Amino acid sequence: MTKLSVNINKIATLRNARGGNMPDLLQVAKDAQQFGAEGITIHPRPDERHIRYQDAFDLLKVVTTEYNIEGNPIPKFVDLVLQVKPTQVTLVPDAEDAITSNAGWDTLKHKDFLTEVVAEFKRNGIRTSLFVDPVEAMVTAAAATGADRVELYTEGYAREYALGNKGAIAPYVRAAQEAEKVGLGLNAGHDLSLDNVQYFRKQIPNLLEVSIGHALICEALYLGLENVIQLYLNKLAN
Repeated sequence: MTKLSVNINKIATLRNARGGNMPDLLQVAKDAQQFGAEGITIHPRPDERHIRYQDAFDLLKVVTTEYNIEGNPIPKFVDLVLQVKPTQVTLVPDAEDAITSNAGWDTLKHKDFLTEVVAEFKRNGIRTSLFVDPVEAMVTAAAATGADRVELYTEGYAREYALGNKGAIAPYVRAAQEAEKVGLGLNAGHDLSLDNVQYFRKQIPNLLEVSIGHALICEALYLGLENVIQLYLNKLAN
């Protein structure tokens, strides 16, 4: 069964907008897990515009499922992850001024750097995943770095699916098959939603986990967080 990890960045964005503690990030993390989420994801950025580095430590008190920290492995981020020791770290090559992640790693070009970073995390018992585009060569090279998993960047699929182009799933299927061939676990995320996640899950072999934040929080504004999490779990199971 594909696990659902809820990205709570947008909760932190809302909290930070007023400078107080409403909504309470830790309470939302606890509630999401109580409602059935099988993981909590955060993506701290250097400017701390949503998740603050202190949040990563505070969440250790309440995350009882899988804890996934995403980010660009600059020294400050690497130090944070090594101190927190989450279940999983997902390495994402986003620029410091990026609004959101917009590309996967070139795992061929950055092989030596990624190999060094992955080895450091694995020495500390942290499962490591690389954020990649649905390109077979990038998946193959990801395996060569020693990573445990790849996370497929799904924005292209989501955009085309909304236009009625279900054929956009094809490169993701091939990338998933390559991941299985080279022994990598498979995650996915970015712009997955209640509209498109079930079709994606049914077409992609051996999908272990999806990380969903923006769409899930938007949908929860209308449908409620508990209900939305249950809807996702249903779509990921059927």
